[in-house]
Amino acid sequence: MHIECTRQLDASDPDASGNYEYYYEYDMYRFTDGAICFVARSYTDEPDEAHFLRIELDGTPRPMTDSDLARPLFLAAQAHLHGAGKVHLRWLSGRGNGYEPVPSGLHHEA
Repeated sequence: MHIECTRQLDASDPDASGNYEYYYEYDMYRFTDGAICFVARSYTDEPDEAHFLRIELDGTPRPMTDSDLARPLFLAAQAHLHGAGKVHLRWLSGRGNGYEPVPSGLHHEA
């Protein structure tokens, strides 16, 4: 598994007082193995949380499905994030429910 983590910032321009209308700082994670990639985000002001956003197959993004949660790469990514202190993991299911908790029974076998 190849792991890439980049810090990103999404913010409005500061006003005359130096205040921002919005300001988000977060880390984007890309967990890649061959043609499969899981993308996750963790906001710096919520250091114990991370959200899986999508899966990419051969560079083509698509929403994640329940079956993706059993992929070995997903389980390895989950284990990596847990090791980094991200104990509250959620995923964007595309069912219209927003982010759902990653089921607690999933484990990566080393």
